[in-house]
Amino acid sequence: MTVTTSTMDAEALTLTIATELAAAPERAWQLWADPRQLERWWGPPTYPATFHRHEFEVGGQSRYYMTGPAGDRSHAWFRFTAIDEPHRLDLDDGFSDNAGEPIDPNDHAHITVTFEPTDAGTRMTVLTQFSSSEQLERLIAMGMQEGMAEAMGQIDAILAEG
Repeated sequence: MTVTTSTMDAEALTLTIATELAAAPERAWQLWADPRQLERWWGPPTYPATFHRHEFEVGGQSRYYMTGPAGDRSHAWFRFTAIDEPHRLDLDDGFSDNAGEPIDPNDHAHITVTFEPTDAGTRMTVLTQFSSSEQLERLIAMGMQEGMAEAMGQIDAILAEG
């Protein structure tokens, strides 16, 4: 799979990453709906994700952590705000404490994922809307843009399994 665009717009407080998937939108949708598939690609290869809660429904929440090379864990959460299978999903994403509870429920980014059919499969676009320039700068400095591109680079192997 190829990440076709990765664009940060500091003025609009957005990061947009798009990729072309060799699968129909219904199959690409499962990359988000199934927590076992999601955890295989959500973190970059050196920071794999583990989902211990995944309520894939409007109002549902997910709890996960990413494990670094030295065994350190970064905990985070999702809250699903809109789901239109297999076209679009919206979620809030923020940091959590070690128990999985949001550190600050108001300090989150909003993510919109769209799935557009193409001749070769699906174009998946992940648009992250940051709540402030400080949040954008903090997450970009943490390597979010590069990490998302690396994470999406793992999807082909999952899709190849069927």
